[in-house]
Amino acid sequence: MTKAQQAKAPGAAALLDDWQVMMRGQLRLSAHTISAYCRDATAFVDFLSAHLGHEAGGADFAALHVRDLRAFMAARRADGVSPRSLNRALSALRHFTDYLQSRDIAVSPAFSALSGAKTRAGLPRPVGENDVARLIQCALDTAQLDWLGRRDAALLTLLYGTGLRISEALSLTREDIETANDMLRVTGKGGKQRDVPLLPLVVHALNDYLAAQPFGLRHADKFFRGARGGPLAARQAQSMLAGLRRAIGLPDNVTPHALRHSFASHLLSGGGDLRTIQELLGHAQLSSTQIYTQVDEAALLAVYDKAHKRR
Repeated sequence: MTKAQQAKAPGAAALLDDWQVMMRGQLRLSAHTISAYCRDATAFVDFLSAHLGHEAGGADFAALHVRDLRAFMAARRADGVSPRSLNRALSALRHFTDYLQSRDIAVSPAFSALSGAKTRAGLPRPVGENDVARLIQCALDTAQLDWLGRRDAALLTLLYGTGLRISEALSLTREDIETANDMLRVTGKGGKQRDVPLLPLVVHALNDYLAAQPFGLRHADKFFRGARGGPLAARQAQSMLAGLRRAIGLPDNVTPHALRHSFASHLLSGGGDLRTIQELLGHAQLSSTQIYTQVDEAALLAVYDKAHKRR
């Protein structure tokens, strides 16, 4: 690329900023996805600048070869990035180059030609019912303040009893809870809403926390609050569960999302059908829900193997 072309071409940093603004304003992507995409695309632009020997600009995307992209993927792999994260990075780059093309910036066909890294489909690891009960009891027994224990117990009960994502649970307001009765309206990914049944045990835990919390929550306030009164953040909830699992000796894979897996897996093993579970989880595609049939089969095989040891 000549110096004249570099001068006329928009800078990559400016393009990344504009792309981020576009994603937040026009696309139904979660804040987490946007943040991850921006990190991946920024990492590529930084790599490209070093790879080319000059600050990367929009015009550079037209002249790239597959080997350039493979060099980036290899560098990321050498940094210890997992195959799943590499595929996400490739998805981010394709998304970014689609945006470039929408601005009439030429893009090399190498971006669509490069195949993703192979990944092994990992099965979700559900948390046993007894272990969930132990986590909830530990939350009640070990909290420094009574209302915090009731909050943590309510959140864990909600996650396990409804299959909500942690972001969905923490976005609920007092009004959402109080108007739910036996059916909770949840806003999921892409702003899509779904109704999730509330078991009496879940309702009791939520009401128990609401009565104990010391803040005068208004109807529009977030239902779950931090120790100082602000909305409870996902990182705080994850840290809370990490402390509880360590206290009772559970493995690191016991996370808020594992409780969602447990809800689906236990529902399926109890006779629930995939379509219903898909609706309850808010999965856009049935294929996302079908992984739980493998989980259930794996559990059955484990029981069979234990009962019929080979001698």
